[in-house]
Amino acid sequence: MTTPVVSIAYHSGYGHTAVLAEAVRAGAADAGATVHLIKVDEITDAQWELLDASDAIVFGSPTYMGTASGAFHQFAEASSKRWFTDAWLDKLAAGFTNSGSKSGDKGHTLQFFQTLAGQHGMTWVNLGLKPGWNTSEASENDLNRLGFFSGAGAQTHNDLGPEGVHKADVATAEHLGRRVAATARTFAAGKAAA
Repeated sequence: MTTPVVSIAYHSGYGHTAVLAEAVRAGAADAGATVHLIKVDEITDAQWELLDASDAIVFGSPTYMGTASGAFHQFAEASSKRWFTDAWLDKLAAGFTNSGSKSGDKGHTLQFFQTLAGQHGMTWVNLGLKPGWNTSEASENDLNRLGFFSGAGAQTHNDLGPEGVHKADVATAEHLGRRVAATARTFAAGKAAA
């Protein structure tokens, strides 16, 4: 059985998204993947090569003004060098984001990630969870408490530091990491059998 390689390419302005990146890393590692955390605002040539060699790339950014951060947008634009060579073609992709509001237009950030992945010819891995916290018996401590399907969405109050990232959002990000690693393993097995 091959060990999938998952890279998490993320930007974190104030540390909240870094907490989620670490949770995705923990979930993917727990599922048996080799995982690389890459801060896109500090990316090196060697880290671009790590992305190129990965089975899956998970994109992460805070949602600022209804989209990914400026630093993440710079990374996305720089990835066009990979687009020209199809370096990320047929890799898996997924995403996560955090904002101060329960909605905060996080869906737009996740759609931006999906479009980026689509332009690279990547296959998107969704969250694979039903929404939590949507009945009178449910709790804000449920997985996917904010009800996102395309990726992991988190909400942290603006006046709290990284320690304020909601535990259910951390658990949801861990779930995403496990799902990406398991899907990467399945894809690798399919390629080996072909």
